[in-house]
Amino acid sequence: MKKACFVVCLLAICSLTFAQRDYALHEVNSFFNEHGIARIQTEDYSPDRDTIVTTFHRMDDILWARVVYRIIDMRYKQNYQLYFPTRSDDPTYHSLFQVITNAVIDGMPIFQVAADMLKPDFSEPLDKALIPGIFMADDPEADYSDDPTHYDISASDAMLVHYDSISDELSFHAYAYDDFVRNQLKYIIQEIVFFSRNTSRLHTKIMAIAPMHADHISTRDSSDVLSSIRESMLFWIRFDDLRPYMLMQYIIPSQNENKRVTYEEYFQKRLYTSYVVGDGNMYNRMISEYEYREDEVKKEQKRIETELLNFEQDLWEY
Repeated sequence: MKKACFVVCLLAICSLTFAQRDYALHEVNSFFNEHGIARIQTEDYSPDRDTIVTTFHRMDDILWARVVYRIIDMRYKQNYQLYFPTRSDDPTYHSLFQVITNAVIDGMPIFQVAADMLKPDFSEPLDKALIPGIFMADDPEADYSDDPTHYDISASDAMLVHYDSISDELSFHAYAYDDFVRNQLKYIIQEIVFFSRNTSRLHTKIMAIAPMHADHISTRDSSDVLSSIRESMLFWIRFDDLRPYMLMQYIIPSQNENKRVTYEEYFQKRLYTSYVVGDGNMYNRMISEYEYREDEVKKEQKRIETELLNFEQDLWEY
């Protein structure tokens, strides 16, 4: 009896030791950090605490990876569900922008766009006091004399989000919502396509998303596409920070009221349509920086898409 108890205790100690070792390896070798951002040739060994992601990708298993930037245009019919409903008081469904707004008010960190490119700058979250200036539906100081349909509103009414310096909290102001979402028609996403030898297939993961607002564009030169895109970007969000909020919100149904899908499922199944605006390359530039004609831009977009589609097939062909 004593020998049996000794063997059981020894097995329990060994199991605990191996579990701790495996957990340590899980911490060190994870391809993604705790915020869902890929570690590409870095030494940032933060532990992975994500309870939503079920697939664990070790850094040692990733043989190839490529970062791609895409735009989701909600004027495309396939993306209508991200734009509607446009009302902020719908008791059941919220648009993607309202989900993001509610998450920001709840304390989700947002980040600035990098100065040199469209890339996110995750070095430090944006200060709460600066957030209302981003969610501005109208500029009270701008000259709208050439627009007969425009009417002036106060700076306070133009802010979709208000900041209370005493309580250090943000609040939602519904008055400006209709004016704001009218020109919030696009999102840009940063995703990574990578091949894992553990699963022997390509995976695609969205790492960050940024809403784009047309009223923020000051560049009137139609040829300067990159500047227009960058100015329209409000802020970057780490996609994994947004996922808990998307998991709890159903997307508005399309032609089938019995088919209810959460935002999390919508993005996991890639039910949206998008187009490429750039990728990670040695020149550190987007497509619009070296191609200006529309046909040449489309040709370059098709080239990148084809390379991504052919990589997995070419890998197994030889």
